[in-house]
Amino acid sequence: MSNHDERATSILGAAYFRKPQESILAENDAIEGTVKQILADVRKDGDAAVRAYSAKFDKVDVDAVEVSAEEIRKAVDNLDPAMREDTLFAIAQVRNFAEKQLATMLPLEVETLPGLTLGHRVIPIQRIGAYVPGGRYPLMSAPIMTIVPAKVAGCDEVIACLPPSAHEAMIAGCHLSGADRIFRIGGAQAIAAMAYGTETVPAVDKIVGPGNAYVNEAKRQVFGPVGIDQLAGPSEVFVIADETASAEMVAIDLLAQAEHDVRARVGLITTSRDLAEAVEAEVTRILGELKTSAVAAEAWERFGEIVLCDDVDAMIAYSDLVAPEHLEVITKDVDAVAAKLRNYGSLFIGPNASVVYSDKCCGTNHTLPTAGAGRYTGGLWVGAFVKVCTHQRLSEAAVSEVAPHAVRQSLYEGMEAHARAADHRLVLAGLGSRIPSN
Repeated sequence: MSNHDERATSILGAAYFRKPQESILAENDAIEGTVKQILADVRKDGDAAVRAYSAKFDKVDVDAVEVSAEEIRKAVDNLDPAMREDTLFAIAQVRNFAEKQLATMLPLEVETLPGLTLGHRVIPIQRIGAYVPGGRYPLMSAPIMTIVPAKVAGCDEVIACLPPSAHEAMIAGCHLSGADRIFRIGGAQAIAAMAYGTETVPAVDKIVGPGNAYVNEAKRQVFGPVGIDQLAGPSEVFVIADETASAEMVAIDLLAQAEHDVRARVGLITTSRDLAEAVEAEVTRILGELKTSAVAAEAWERFGEIVLCDDVDAMIAYSDLVAPEHLEVITKDVDAVAAKLRNYGSLFIGPNASVVYSDKCCGTNHTLPTAGAGRYTGGLWVGAFVKVCTHQRLSEAAVSEVAPHAVRQSLYEGMEAHARAADHRLVLAGLGSRIPSN
């Protein structure tokens, strides 16, 4: 069990009605070693290693890893009209919200002491690499969430990598979202190519986007010289609900995330035993109708959980412990409960706010923290594609105020060159040295 699973009963007034059978946080040493070798090979051999690993893992012999302008045009032309309309709607929604978010991030310049001007600039990151997962179906929302905010932020170039076997519609989705270049590279080798650069793929400054366990591990290993958004694991949804909630609605929403992946983590946190029993029954019933039941049923069996709580405070405490990726609130007073929650990736307030709307097209980003990371970070947003960098400017009056403190602090710390650097400005300004003579 994960730490969260083990500590469920450490929350006063919370106990399992249904306990998950496995931990989602189990380590996989084999993946770590495999990814390390892939990264080393791509760093050394570039495109040749990329092609070799594409043949090995994707079973595709890729001659030209970059998608041509003609192939992009064909993919866009072949896009189903309804799919194109829905994709453009989602792009417009995500772009609009990203623009509103960016408008809140303002440059600053302020005089904090006479002659001491401090400030910051909001600077777009130059080149972004967006990993776009292929999946069993064309996930048209995936490129929208990673590429559109980067373009809104003003990044100079956004390149997209997607598996060679990805549906042609995904190429169209990358292009419509604003990708400057698109490459047929998947898995850990795509992360390596974007991190280190190859003869064909330019090295990027930051890599964003979710993927499988190999992609996640590759992002972890390349972090440092290149930035990453986060280490996103399998999808999660938890629902906080009381006796007013519809058992059918809760069950449908749980299974909507469970069908993502056999390792998806889904859970109900409730004060109502009747609801817990009804949701469990509804999950069983709906699974009998779903075409995706093979995936959803395995996720529910392995990682599905229901926690019974004595009161609202216990529900909030348990939810904050889990810090789920998606968190729905379906209670009598949803606004009061929502206001008290603090650890989550994205919050869905009231029965009308289904996770599917954010997953697809309502405008908030669906790339969110998992595995408890919601305790310390939020999800991908336009701010992830800019840097807030400070600057300072001092007049001689400001030097006279600041330098003596800096000289003394440096001498206390035994950093003589620091002290001299501060003191030199005092001398130049004709204000006299503050370094004691020996």
